[in-house]
Amino acid sequence: MYDVIIVGAGLVGLGTANALQERYPHLRLLILDKENGVAAHQSGHNSNVVHSGIYYSPGSLKARLAKQGNRTIYDFCQQHGLYYDRCGKVIVATQLKELPLLENIYQRGLQNGLEVHRLSQKQLKEREPYVNGLEAILVPDAGIVNYPEIAAKLAEIIQSRGGDIHYQQQVQYIQEKSQHVEVRTQQSSYQAKWLVNCAGLHSDRIAKLAGYETGMKIVPFRGEYYVLDNSKNYLVNHLIYPVPNPDFPFLGVHFTRMYNGKRDVGPNAVLAFKREGYRKTDFNSLDLADVLTYKGFWKIATRYFCEGMAEMRRSFSRQLFTDNARQLIPALRPDDITPGPAGVRAQALTADGKLVDDFHFVKGRRSLHVCNAPSPAATASMEIGREIVNLHLQNILG
Repeated sequence: MYDVIIVGAGLVGLGTANALQERYPHLRLLILDKENGVAAHQSGHNSNVVHSGIYYSPGSLKARLAKQGNRTIYDFCQQHGLYYDRCGKVIVATQLKELPLLENIYQRGLQNGLEVHRLSQKQLKEREPYVNGLEAILVPDAGIVNYPEIAAKLAEIIQSRGGDIHYQQQVQYIQEKSQHVEVRTQQSSYQAKWLVNCAGLHSDRIAKLAGYETGMKIVPFRGEYYVLDNSKNYLVNHLIYPVPNPDFPFLGVHFTRMYNGKRDVGPNAVLAFKREGYRKTDFNSLDLADVLTYKGFWKIATRYFCEGMAEMRRSFSRQLFTDNARQLIPALRPDDITPGPAGVRAQALTADGKLVDDFHFVKGRRSLHVCNAPSPAATASMEIGREIVNLHLQNILG
């Protein structure tokens, strides 16, 4: 009998385990994951950016936990000798019509208590000489880490404190009883006083196994990246972002200086035909049917039809992708980039076609379900864990 079973060994699951052990040192803790290691999906297939929280609505969980998580991630890396680079990022307006939007982002940053600076065209050129921009915002606290490395260190710490992590254990059955919850995988059966669902791309399915309809479904969006040729690395010094398109719920193509010295360009955002569909050819009939039979998907597909079709065309055309990226760096050419890694974002979507914008939790009788944890969940992962413990589990376990 464990005190807590956590489903999912990504950063949110590991962050929750870490927070539980901080509060309850003698807790009997188990993490289950269907893969053979930590950070196998979203946590290990992302941009590795440490976000500041500048985009998020003031007062939202995203805004608060991103800001707190930003400091926590850097402190954790410093404490354990892990790579981090608080290099800052620029958000660039390339057209006159974007200047009011840029000002709105600047004001939102101030409202969220962040350090933000306006940059003139001359100041932008001093920082990023090859960027085309009228004005920009500098966000000094944004940076780069190696999230898989952070996940591995967290797992090591959790196990050193006595926590168990069992891999290749896909949860197939959950039953909440009066005094405990029973969890079965294809190989084993486990019992705990409480279960925390941090299953990311499969969080809605795990919640359903436990008997809960969350009112939302996970729709997978693949983010496709290119990698800049090493000989062109001089084009990108730090992190370069466009002003987000207010008519589309993703940040747009940006340039990222990675921990390994490479420069990523992307992502392009398209519907994935599999929840873990990192390649264009990846397909799962159950996953696709889940999306295509969901009325919420068709409502959002209709709303963003033009933008979605543009993303699809860029997905199959390096020239079109480059044309989009050249709005920020005009010197970029199609031959300068090669296809790189891809990630899949687990985006919760309601039946009325609305993207769930904030982190969202559903509490059961003996379970808590993290039903929406998109970006900046990696940045905020340790603080999400503390939020779960403080807000949802303290009275139960304390």
